Amino acid sequence: MPDDAAAARAAAEEESSAFSHPAVDPDTTAAYGDHPDQVIDFYAPHGERGPGGPAPLIVVLHGGAWRARYDRRHISPFADFLARRGFGVASVEYRRGGDSEGQGERQREGRDEGRGESQGEGEGVPVAGRWPDTFDDVAAALDALPALAREALPQTDPRRIVVTGHSAGGHLALWAAARHLLPADAPWRLDRPAPLRGVVALAPIADFAVADKLDVCAGACRQLLGGDEGFTEHRPYADPALLLPTGIATTLVQGRADLVVPQAVAESYADAAAKAGEVVGLTLLEDVGHFPLIDPVADACAVVGEEIAQLAW
Repeated sequence: MPDDAAAARAAAEEESSAFSHPAVDPDTTAAYGDHPDQVIDFYAPHGERGPGGPAPLIVVLHGGAWRARYDRRHISPFADFLARRGFGVASVEYRRGGDSEGQGERQREGRDEGRGESQGEGEGVPVAGRWPDTFDDVAAALDALPALAREALPQTDPRRIVVTGHSAGGHLALWAAARHLLPADAPWRLDRPAPLRGVVALAPIADFAVADKLDVCAGACRQLLGGDEGFTEHRPYADPALLLPTGIATTLVQGRADLVVPQAVAESYADAAAKAGEVVGLTLLEDVGHFPLIDPVADACAVVGEEIAQLAW
């Protein structure tokens, strides 16, 4: 249909713009574990500050369907965008599914989200995520972050932490804020809510049942949890829609024209939160797809910056 073709062209243009920016090197990098992927890139705040005092610290969790061919480098222009708005930024790497060797070269050749996600696993798309390694890493990174940030970014305030993430990273951001609600036998469970000012999840894979039904990112949710059997067994430990209410201020930012993670996924999470007695903000952007949320030159990215600022300050 002509409308479908136009939507696909618009999505391709948005993706091309988001990936047209050169990667931005961090000011420093620190390890939170022994694996090469267990690192955090730190970006010092510069540009105009907010109300004054130490800068808030924004934790960035990148997307890419939890697959290895996307690493944190693709979101580094967004991290730099936040740093230029006066925030300290901690961009977290974590173990993803598939072979991570040479992933940087493959990022530009075949994207897991958008056009590249139309392929099935049997057609060359690597498996999404590592169970339980992906979750081990995000929990370990967040636990180590305050001490690492005090050394790497002493000009930031570790009491003002906002976690943001895009797509699969949006899922991880929501999950990180819900660790106190995990089942009692979960190794990542916290005894009390994490000391976060809030979460801003960008086009998040926030409800695994809905995402699985819609085959978001070529079955990535089911792969992340270990296949058909793991999907049922592990969902209570991994699905943000089952881990509510968090008691932590949460905003979802979602493009209405998103073809990668459709609006219905975010809406389902917001509905689940409401049923659990929690109000979750849902900012829906007209004529916006998946990638403008992390594209520094897009108006949608400016909206994201404002949403983060409202929680951070």
